[in-house]
Amino acid sequence: MLLFACTIFTSAFLLFLVQPIVAKEILPWFGGSAAVWTTCLVFFQVALLAGYTYSDLTTRKLTPRAQAILHIVLLLVSLAVLPIIPDASWKPAGNEDPGFRILGLLLLTIGLPYFLLATTGPLVQAWFARAFPSGTVYRLFALSNLASMLALISYPFAIEPWITTAVQAKTWSTGYAVFALLCIATALYSLRRIAAAQPVVTPSAVPLSMDAAPARFDLFLWLALSAMGSWMLLAITNHITQNIASIPFLWLVPLALYLLTFILCFESDGWYQRSWLLGPCAVLLGLCAWGLQASNVSLDIKIAVPLYLTGLFMFCMFFHGELAKMRPAPRHLTLFYLMISLGGALGGMFVGLVAPRIFPSYYELGLGFVVAAILATLTLRKQPFFVWILPIALAGVCGFFWNKQVVQLHEDTRVMVRNFYGTLRVKDIGSADSEDGVRRLIHGVILHGEQYLKADRRASATTYYGPDSGVALAIKNTHQENQRVGVIGLGTGTLAVLGKPGDHYHFYDINPQVVDIAQTQFTYLSESKATVEISLGDARLSLEREAPHDFDILVIDAFSSDSIPVHLITKEAMAVYLKHVKSDGAVVFHVTNRFLKLAPVVKQIADEMGLHTALIIDDAEETAFSKTDWIIVTRDKALIETAAIADKASAIDAIPGLRLWTDDFNNLYQILK
Repeated sequence: MLLFACTIFTSAFLLFLVQPIVAKEILPWFGGSAAVWTTCLVFFQVALLAGYTYSDLTTRKLTPRAQAILHIVLLLVSLAVLPIIPDASWKPAGNEDPGFRILGLLLLTIGLPYFLLATTGPLVQAWFARAFPSGTVYRLFALSNLASMLALISYPFAIEPWITTAVQAKTWSTGYAVFALLCIATALYSLRRIAAAQPVVTPSAVPLSMDAAPARFDLFLWLALSAMGSWMLLAITNHITQNIASIPFLWLVPLALYLLTFILCFESDGWYQRSWLLGPCAVLLGLCAWGLQASNVSLDIKIAVPLYLTGLFMFCMFFHGELAKMRPAPRHLTLFYLMISLGGALGGMFVGLVAPRIFPSYYELGLGFVVAAILATLTLRKQPFFVWILPIALAGVCGFFWNKQVVQLHEDTRVMVRNFYGTLRVKDIGSADSEDGVRRLIHGVILHGEQYLKADRRASATTYYGPDSGVALAIKNTHQENQRVGVIGLGTGTLAVLGKPGDHYHFYDINPQVVDIAQTQFTYLSESKATVEISLGDARLSLEREAPHDFDILVIDAFSSDSIPVHLITKEAMAVYLKHVKSDGAVVFHVTNRFLKLAPVVKQIADEMGLHTALIIDDAEETAFSKTDWIIVTRDKALIETAAIADKASAIDAIPGLRLWTDDFNNLYQILK
């Protein structure tokens, strides 16, 4: 028993530990988008499905000896792909579909090891059921989910803050080699045990259900319940990381809660009781649906994050609790796991791959609430009328609030589009005749720029780029003739209004839809007095490939919202920027952020490289501009000693214990506000 338990625990721990490791490895290549994690989850779920399919087919079609030999050979072959370090050739050039590129990268980097880890749970449990017919095999399933959750919890607290990404990958690879040896030993031991075991089935061998083949409707419910769990996991993860709190490490919290429900529901029948769960679950479903269209909820992190995480836990307790009640006898175990993994993959693929291509905004969560209520009706169909009528009414309530959310998003909206990098909306506030009428670009729930509608005000700077902002002061106090300005982060292109005849403004943006909107819905670029150039693709990758531009100012304006692209704020990134900036020029970072203290990170990098800094905080209390924080970084001390800058500079408070951010190490937890 111990050998089986160690093998399953090790495989499950590695299976879920590799997820944040590899996601963090490739995150910088794809703009730091939270969609990187969603796409990775889709890959992991499909690979899990492939592993469960393999386990089911080989268990049913091959003899125990043939199955063991095949698995041992695959384990030995998989060692050849270690360590799991992605090849740099997978870095995007700027015009590829990021989702499919990530899937291809993962397939070749960790595909075979992950596949074999995915097979371990059902396969080793099947070996255990053969070797120990009277054993409680489903407790091994709970053990595997416990190991998975421990991996997710340990990563942000015990691994990421102390170990560089490269060492993480190499250490994981060593752990995988240990797992391979354990799995081989388990396969050989199970063969000997099966040969010696007496073919006697005691009553405890089928403790949870009669040993009958599952009905077709049972198969459907296995599939649907697991699909809805996965759907809710990804949709709520998207909601809290894209629309509420743009903090990437919130990825792991929903997944840990999702796994916890598996542990509780399959460890013991006592954890899931319909009598106490259905009521709270119904209330939470209604509240979560209502919250989608209530801005005072959806924009308040202190309300929204606890609400939706609690909802996720309760919904998954229902889905997985009902699955646990329906689990079959051990001889149907691999089919049961196959249907669970197929459902998980289908739910994940819908949210991660299909929804971004058919919905212009995050509609899948509201739709998921409606579908969840309908599925509850089907699941509870044999219960008394007053029990199963509740989810029917709840489906109507959720549908009402979902429709209201859709109507609100479209109200006064000129353009609404969505792709891998998130959702974009262009809205007009007020009329073109009004002095205060503006057109806004909103990314998720964050304002990414606005322009006055009135013709004589269109050339005015707005939002984060007022005359007292750090970026405006830097531009004013460097060379005034034929300035060359680079800007990472296009938005509406507002900075182009500061351009003068003879100036050259070069914008970089990774999102093609942002470029299209800036060119067609706003006039900053077309009416600028400067020459304007736009490069599509990840800015850092583009700058690494390009010859020096000799910028007077290079503006890094990519940290105010969405997932933080940490690869743009490391020591190596600063070296790239300096290559493109004149010796008396400046790199100017926009560090305004609701959740993270980015100024100390920039200062520490600058100090390490012998550069000078000035933090400019523009409170903008008596103006129409937004409050902003900018840091000017330069080789030229005289620039920050200019009166206009020195008089407005503020001290940057250090964060105790903060380590230097590099491409190989960064930790967002340390800089939480």
